[in-house]
Amino acid sequence: MTKRERQLLNWIEENPLISQKELADKAGITRSSVAVHISNLMKKGYITGKGYIVQTAPYVTVVGGVNVDIGGRPEAVARDSNPGAVHSSLGGVGRNIAHNMALLGLDTRLLTAFGDDLNAQKLAASCGELGIDISQSPVIPGGRTSTYLFINDERGDMALAVSDMEIYRHLTPQALAQRHKLLDASQVVVIDTNIPEESIAWLAENCAAPLFADPVSTAKAVKLKPVLGKLHTLKPNRLEAELLSGVPITGEASLNKAADALLETGLRRVFISLGAEGVFAADRSGRVQLPCLPAELVNATGCGDAFMAAIAWAYLRGTDLADTARAGLAASSIAMESRETINPAMSEEALESRLINP
Repeated sequence: MTKRERQLLNWIEENPLISQKELADKAGITRSSVAVHISNLMKKGYITGKGYIVQTAPYVTVVGGVNVDIGGRPEAVARDSNPGAVHSSLGGVGRNIAHNMALLGLDTRLLTAFGDDLNAQKLAASCGELGIDISQSPVIPGGRTSTYLFINDERGDMALAVSDMEIYRHLTPQALAQRHKLLDASQVVVIDTNIPEESIAWLAENCAAPLFADPVSTAKAVKLKPVLGKLHTLKPNRLEAELLSGVPITGEASLNKAADALLETGLRRVFISLGAEGVFAADRSGRVQLPCLPAELVNATGCGDAFMAAIAWAYLRGTDLADTARAGLAASSIAMESRETINPAMSEEALESRLINP
């Protein structure tokens, strides 16, 4: 679906009886252009019948963070303007998961909060190119899009960093309630813990779609503790699993004990990332520990985001626990082979190939 088609479809969803002339006036295009777009939407199956009966295609929604990362590394350090290199990249756990989902061929919606600034425009342009629908994400007048600024020393070690994520306080329960229809109609809703704790609680109580959660960090994982029993799937690393289960993980026995503690809350499934040792997955019918797939390690930064996207992809295909874990590991192996946080080679075909020929 093109950006213009998505815009027109949103207006049609709001008012199924809207005329082509009204659509043309709202979009600032000719009526004949609107007719072409509507014809395309009907051919693609998004609109059926007269009066614009909207047929919603299956989709997934990510509720979480988008970020612009800005980093600098000086050639030498002095209390002055230092010659060096500055680079920026687009990130955020929610955005990275949505990016991977889009590459895997999923119709993906991203619900986040944007500031009223140039960084928001960069992020929106990237989402548009990827086909990620951000139409329901509020733009906060005068707000600053989430930004992470860091400066490394001449050796590459971090010297100073500033994280500006104040914008996410606008993703309130009230804001989510206004988008209840979007959330409930999703096949899966993936959340990260950059959003406020009370908003996570609202989603846990009110969202009808299965909730998949990424704890993000030990500092933010605590937001999930009160709602573990309402989640469908949790993807923590070892430290986050220890925090949420209350069980120190030192080996196989303690891994099983931690999984038991998490599943006893009502949680349906858990995938505990063990880094280079692979993943431990458990649900109410069984558990499995699998090693990482062979891959050339170039950059491990985006592996967790790729894993989450892949287990959502696998869930929609109806795979069992072990095959879902394998899909996550396959996506991680693809992710780590790129210098970029999101490997542009990620695709459904690449993932399936990696599963067949690890």
